[in-house]
Parts: sequence; C-alpha cells; structure tokens
Amino acid sequence: MTNKIAKWEGIPRKEIDWFPTIDYKICIGCMACLKKCRQCVYAAKNGKPKVVKPKNCVVGCTGCQKVCPVGAISHPPRTYLEKLSNRKDFKIGCQCRGKER
Repeated sequence: MTNKIAKWEGIPRKEIDWFPTIDYKICIGCMACLKKCRQCVYAAKNGKPKVVKPKNCVVGCTGCQKVCPVGAISHPPRTYLEKLSNRKDFKIGCQCRGKER
C-alpha cells in the first residue's frame, strides 16, 4: 500500500513528522509491529523490523507501539499533534476554529 493521503487536516503530510521509531537495543525481532501495521510502514530487514515508509504512518496512530511486547517502539508525543492543530493551515470540522462570528 502506498500513502494516498496528501494532507492531514489541511496540513501537507510531507510536513508532518509522525512515524514510529524503533529502539534496536530493546527490539527482539518478533515482528508484531510489522504484522499490526496495514500501511506498509515496516519491512523485515536482517531479522528485525525497519521503518521503510514513514510517511505512510497514519497521523496519530500508535497501534504498533501498543503491540510491541518490549516497548521498543515510540512515536512523537501527543503534544506534537497539539502544536500542529495551532497551525494556520489546520482545518477540521466546521473550520470555525472555535471563533464566533
């Protein structure tokens, strides 16, 4: 699967650094993350998962992190998404951004 999402809530996906990071000192190579992810973010390389298509990661998703039995996967903090929501090009819902007329 290739990333078909060009924008996330109005922000170009290429400008969003949301993807998993693997700590190889902890990773046991179980491939649970690769099995969990349906976006083809991972590939198996030398018996370990590797992030090969980071921009395919669904912004805000942490499913692979949750299934890792040893905690080797991390994502940016949720505060990163909060900062993105303050950008001028962020658009969601009615797009009034909570402002009265």
